[in-house]
Amino acid sequence: QVQLVESGGGSVQAGGSLRLTCRASGSILNVAAMGWYRQTPGQERTFVATVLTDGGAHYSDSVKDRFTISRDGTGKTVYLQMNGLKPEDTAVYYCSGRGQDYSKRPWALWGQGTQVTVSS
Repeated sequence: QVQLVESGGGSVQAGGSLRLTCRASGSILNVAAMGWYRQTPGQERTFVATVLTDGGAHYSDSVKDRFTISRDGTGKTVYLQMNGLKPEDTAVYYCSGRGQDYSKRPWALWGQGTQVTVSS
């Protein structure tokens, strides 16, 4: 069984920084990609950033140049460094991941979410 656990959310003033961490654990053979999405009340979950096994990263236009996604050498931990935070970045941030387990079955999961609140 595979699970994703996030940490690092909190409250910060506009212009501040936070770092989110997501760790994948369990019967993981490989990780194809991990990323971050965010959601505000009454809205759909939207893409923030993703990092692939080759280290390639993609960002939404709203966070590009302010957020940086990275991964550790195992690919099982992904970080989201958020700088220059704005009130509109306030949301619940969800980690997403996909890959294969030891039985070579695909897995695709969401984390439990972590709240980020940016005050003006």
